[in-house]
Amino acid sequence: MTDVSRIDAVFDLDGLLTPEERDWQQRARTFARERILPVIDRDFEQAHFRRELIGELGAAGFLGMHLQAYGCAGAGAVSYGLACLELEAGDSGWRTFVSVQGSLAMSAIAKYGSEEQKQQWLPRMATGDAVGCFALTEPQGGSDPAAMRTVARRDGDDWVLDGDKRWIGLASIADVAVVWARVDDPAYGEGARAVRGFLVPTSTPGFAATPIAGKLSMRASVQCDVSLEAVRLPADAILPGARGLSGPFGCLNEARYGIVWGAMGAARSCLEAAIERSTSREVFGRPIGAAQLTQAKLADMFVELEKGILLALHLGRLKERGALTPAQISVGKLNSVREALAIAHQARTILGGDGITDAFPVMRHAANLESVRTYEGTDEIHQLILGRALTDLDAF
Repeated sequence: MTDVSRIDAVFDLDGLLTPEERDWQQRARTFARERILPVIDRDFEQAHFRRELIGELGAAGFLGMHLQAYGCAGAGAVSYGLACLELEAGDSGWRTFVSVQGSLAMSAIAKYGSEEQKQQWLPRMATGDAVGCFALTEPQGGSDPAAMRTVARRDGDDWVLDGDKRWIGLASIADVAVVWARVDDPAYGEGARAVRGFLVPTSTPGFAATPIAGKLSMRASVQCDVSLEAVRLPADAILPGARGLSGPFGCLNEARYGIVWGAMGAARSCLEAAIERSTSREVFGRPIGAAQLTQAKLADMFVELEKGILLALHLGRLKERGALTPAQISVGKLNSVREALAIAHQARTILGGDGITDAFPVMRHAANLESVRTYEGTDEIHQLILGRALTDLDAF
C-alpha cells in the first residue's frame, strides 16, 4: 500500500465526494505525478519555470476550471479545490500558476469585464495560449491596497497609467496584465471607489516586468517587479464592472479559497514522506515507525491534515451554495497554511538529517509554504478579518 493510499484508507474522503469530483482529483493527481514530480527538484534547484506545462494544464481543463463558458470547464468549487490540493502536492508553484491564471486574472475578466473583453481573452487563457497576471500589490503597500500609488489619468479618449507593482506572479511571461490603479477622474469614482481595473497587454510601451531574483522559496515559479511608465491604453481597456477595492478583493477571495485546499496538498506530501521513512528506516534494530513518539507525531500530523481537508470541503460546499463569506475564507486560509507548515516541520524531524536534502520534498514544501503564508493575506490580516467579524470592531 502506498503512503497516500494509507492516508486515504484511514480517512474515507471519497465517501464525501461525487464521482465528478473524484475524477477531477484523480486527473490532477496523475498530472502532478507524471508531469511535475519527475522534474520539480531540478526545476526548484535551477529556479526554472517550465513553460511547456502551461498548454498541458489548459488541455487538461485546469485553467479557469471553475468558470462558466468561454472554453472553461465549469467545474464545481469542490472539484477545483481538489485539483488545487493535488497540484500543490506536486509543488506550490504550479498551484500558484493555476490560481494566478484562473482565480485572479481570468476571474477578474469574467466577473468585471465587458463581453468583448471576455471573448478576446478568456478562451485563449483557458487553453493556455495566453497567460494573465494580476497586478495589485505595490512595493510600499503590501497588505494595504488602499494606499495604492499607481494612478490612471485621462488624456483625451485614452488612459495613461504610471506606477510600480511588486510580487506579481507570471508578469514576465504574461500576455495581459490586470492592473489596478487609482483614477483621478471624479466621473470614475471618489475615495476608495476610485480604484479601477485595467487590461494591459504586456506588449504595450511602458510596461516592463522583471523577475525577482534571489528567492529561496517558490523557485520553480515566476514573481516580478512591474513598472508602468506612461502606459497608454484605449478607453475600453477599463474593466467596466469593477469599482473600488471590492473588485480586486473579489478575485483575491477566489485565490484564497484555492489556497485553503492547496496547502493541504503540500501537507499531505510531507506526511507521505514521513510515513514512508518511518517504515523503511531502522534504528536500534527496528523501524523508527515502531517507536511510540514517532507514531504520536504521525497521528498528530494526520489529524491536522484531515481537519484541514474537512474544513476545505465545508467551505467548498458553502461556496457551491453561494453562501461562503470572506470571514469563512479567512478561517480556511489561516488554518490551512499554518497547519501545513507545522506538518512540514514535524515531518522533517522524522526524516532526520536527510530531511534537509532533496531526497525528500519536505524542505521544498516548507520553503514554498512560507510564501503561501504571506501572499493573499498574511496570518495577521486574516486574524484581523476574523477579529472584526467576532467583535464588530475594526482594528486595521
